[in-house]
Amino acid sequence: MENLLEVNNIEVVYNDIIQVLRGVSLNVAKGGVVSLLGTNGAGKTTTLRAISGLLKPENGAIKEGHIRFDGMDTTQMLGTEVVKKGVVMVPEGRRLFKHLTVNENILVGSITRTDGAAAVKKDLDLMYHHFPRLSQVTNRMAGYSSGGEQQMIAIARALMAAPKMLMLDEPSLGLAPMLVKEIFDNIQRINQELSATILVVEQNAKVALGISDYAYIMESGKIVLEGASKDLQNNPDVKEFYMGITKGGGRKSFKNIKSYKRRKRWM
Repeated sequence: MENLLEVNNIEVVYNDIIQVLRGVSLNVAKGGVVSLLGTNGAGKTTTLRAISGLLKPENGAIKEGHIRFDGMDTTQMLGTEVVKKGVVMVPEGRRLFKHLTVNENILVGSITRTDGAAAVKKDLDLMYHHFPRLSQVTNRMAGYSSGGEQQMIAIARALMAAPKMLMLDEPSLGLAPMLVKEIFDNIQRINQELSATILVVEQNAKVALGISDYAYIMESGKIVLEGASKDLQNNPDVKEFYMGITKGGGRKSFKNIKSYKRRKRWM
């Protein structure tokens, strides 16, 4: 399958001193769903920022390697240029315009489009079809929406840019389990019904592996394990260290352990 995104051996440094990514390489196939998993501080969000061209505002830079999207070298492109090429990110924490209505927030995503008002209106109607809950609160201030609704608004806003690839940073953050399931069901439907290519960064390995075709696991700024999502779901290390499931099938508890050093076969 053709790769829409190719990240080849990139190294990212902040403030010319702090190295965060150490030779990260990953591919996202056109029309596929890829998960990027790992704990806090592993470098997942920095990877998305590198792909999105959002490092410079944070005093970050790609020092080595390159990024190609849809056959173009986007390594040193700024965020506005990357969006115009078709890469759109839903940031961690949603970051809505809280004093605008739900409808206005969603429409903001179409600001870079040049295909006319009719096409924008058609996609707006499609967003309410994919997220019917939002059709009941179109004129509500976004800041008064629930966490799950805000995540739906953020995804709808990103889709209004008509992206070739949608990237989501921790879409389950701060949501109740039932809402997490609803959000990931929507992500899966978007991929299937809109043929959208998706890269999702997530700590919840179980739900992310459940909807993705392929997955990468990051530790300390490096990719340490990759493979088909179905294979990683059955990997004993992934089960123990990212799902808390032990060999006996139960869930591992670390409540009474003062210190727990993870010993993975890939380390």
